[in-house]
Amino acid sequence: MAYYIEGAGSTYRDRALRPVRLLLLVRCALNLLLVGLVAGRGGNGNIITYRSAMPTEAADSRSVNAGAICLFYGVAFVLNWLLALPLWFSGEGPHAPMALWLLPLMMLTPAIGVVAVWVFLPHSVQPIITVTGLGIGQWPKCLPYWLFGWIGITALVLAAPFVGTLLGTYTLDLQNFSGLRQLLRQQPGSEVVLEKVSFQTLLLIQFAQLLIAPGINAVFAFGEEWGWRGFLLSKLLPLGQWRAFGLSGALWGLWHMPVILLGYDYPLHPQLGVLLMMIFCVIMGVLFGWMRLATGSIWPAVIGHGALNAAGGFGYVFANAEQTIDTAHVTILGWTGWILPLLTICLLVVLKRLPVSGPR
Repeated sequence: MAYYIEGAGSTYRDRALRPVRLLLLVRCALNLLLVGLVAGRGGNGNIITYRSAMPTEAADSRSVNAGAICLFYGVAFVLNWLLALPLWFSGEGPHAPMALWLLPLMMLTPAIGVVAVWVFLPHSVQPIITVTGLGIGQWPKCLPYWLFGWIGITALVLAAPFVGTLLGTYTLDLQNFSGLRQLLRQQPGSEVVLEKVSFQTLLLIQFAQLLIAPGINAVFAFGEEWGWRGFLLSKLLPLGQWRAFGLSGALWGLWHMPVILLGYDYPLHPQLGVLLMMIFCVIMGVLFGWMRLATGSIWPAVIGHGALNAAGGFGYVFANAEQTIDTAHVTILGWTGWILPLLTICLLVVLKRLPVSGPR
């Protein structure tokens, strides 16, 4: 679930219309990063590495802590539904003004699930910093993974419309950007804005925000990544990495169900969208999980999640205004957008980066 661009509670299409409104939260993002920097060091001052975050004994165990997993997912799933109920009763779904603050709260529910396990089943997450990946990993070895989260994920999202164009499901307009112009005209007060700021400037802002938005989005993405990759993935590792990737990704996708059924992200296919979101989350979950396991830290995945949300609306920035964008087929959410992430996963397998061996 995203906030930085889609946080106003509207559908996936509206991501393209969000300017950089959250710059004041940079300080919060930096504070969270500092927490990771401090937490990543043990009492003796040593940086926590993959070995301490993903111990060999846990990976070789044949038992899965089903009680802790059920408690975590139950809390995250139920709270997500409770927060979504006002949107269901509003009659406006994700378009309701209250979605502006409900959606960010929903992103925190996986983190609340981790806290619930920590409170009621404390031995399941001890020591919590190492078990859930709050450390920063081993520097500078983990730097490429941070860069992949920031730049690589952004590139995959931006490339998705071009893949759709090659496959005949998407029409680009890189000359006039008519899709973005049309969306701007549909917004109340857009005439006033365009009188003061040129369209070229607004377009430049859209691209410039990609440099900082992943970091800003990390404030909100942390709530999900601490739950899905920090806790759940690590608890499923006794099943084997591929099963852990698949199951954690599917549960992550299913968690989105309350808003997907309201037309969020897949407005033309609200019922089918639940399945499509699960597939999408399994694919992206492999990449996020790879970063998490290879570094022993959730922070590269947090940045990657933030980049995913920040660049998601560019399917409308690049679009021709005359087409109807079906996110089941185009953008990173659709099947044409899954191709490059899947090829990236295949490349990681060929290069023997997946499954992650680490110090095992």
